[in-house]
Amino acid sequence: MADLVVFGEDWGGLPSSTQHLISHLLKRHRVIWINSIGMRSPKPGFKDLVRVINKFRAMFGLSGTSERVNDSPKPVILNPRVIPFHGLSLVRKINKRWLIKHIQSACASHDFKDIILWVSLPTAVDVVGALNEKTSIYYCGDDFNALEGVDHSTVNPMERELVRKVDLILVVSDALAQKFPGPKTVMLPHGVDFNLFSTPAPHPGDFPGEGPTAGFYGSLSEWLDVEMLAQTATAMPSWNFVFVGAVKTKIGVLEEFPNVHFLGPRAHSQLPAYVQHWDVALLPFKHNRQIEACNPLKLREYLASGTAIASTDFPAVRVYQEQVTIQQHKEPFSRVIQRAFENRDHSQTRQATVANESWEHRANQLEDLVNHLAEQ
Repeated sequence: MADLVVFGEDWGGLPSSTQHLISHLLKRHRVIWINSIGMRSPKPGFKDLVRVINKFRAMFGLSGTSERVNDSPKPVILNPRVIPFHGLSLVRKINKRWLIKHIQSACASHDFKDIILWVSLPTAVDVVGALNEKTSIYYCGDDFNALEGVDHSTVNPMERELVRKVDLILVVSDALAQKFPGPKTVMLPHGVDFNLFSTPAPHPGDFPGEGPTAGFYGSLSEWLDVEMLAQTATAMPSWNFVFVGAVKTKIGVLEEFPNVHFLGPRAHSQLPAYVQHWDVALLPFKHNRQIEACNPLKLREYLASGTAIASTDFPAVRVYQEQVTIQQHKEPFSRVIQRAFENRDHSQTRQATVANESWEHRANQLEDLVNHLAEQ
């Protein structure tokens, strides 16, 4: 049975698609997980300073343990010692040496032998081929060329180099598949924790219970159409608009509306209690390259909850156009929400759409690929 060495984001917190998949593979494979090595250099400012301090603490064993994604066994977690200036050739050489030494030591300690290398970040490209791995996988869940908060001048050429070096590329959308060589690119769509989101949960009690509610959970970042949301909150004063997640962009006048409520981030296990008690769940994204290539995890989670969904138009949501109310050309988003609200009774139909798209099902598909690669 092959062992996995995985480069991902920081383990714990709100689980990514990589964490969902790997947590299921942990039932049959041993895993060394390398926490994020980043994709941009730190900038002056409080937020980046805090992240640098936290990374420093983690590197030297001063941080706490991470929350489990589910009941799966936990991987061996490495907090890599890297210098976050990947655009400098000397830094790349130093980081490569440190990473390889750290990972080889962990592999020796845990007797890892038949290694499959899984890379989710292009900045890990220099490790590919240096661990005597049997095979290598690039799991691409985003269009890094369009992603906010990335040093594109550094990451883009790293991704091109990574694509040349790996044996298999896994992508989550058609738009991403078109970027890469066909012969070694395989589609692996996102899944959903269906049981978690479909099982009824009690009202969390921290947002207004009077009047209809439209809600969104996730990072409040550049890809949200804040101007459209402000217009919508103005047009629908009798509705409550609830946002669950960290605020990472300027939200402007939204904070001034009495019917708009920002609750801050919540653990992934708590999210069903929110979305199940909204009248309409929102996907209010901008129209840009990043959204064109995205396949948001919350889309399937919303569907599994049974809640009516109002969305702007982008490729991934069109797959579920029979179950999601999608904004038409120049249609006010307030009207989209109202149309979704009028269709709110078809919760079982929405749930049935994703009942067979669980993360366990996706992980079984991945298991077949991993076993095939291990046998080569």
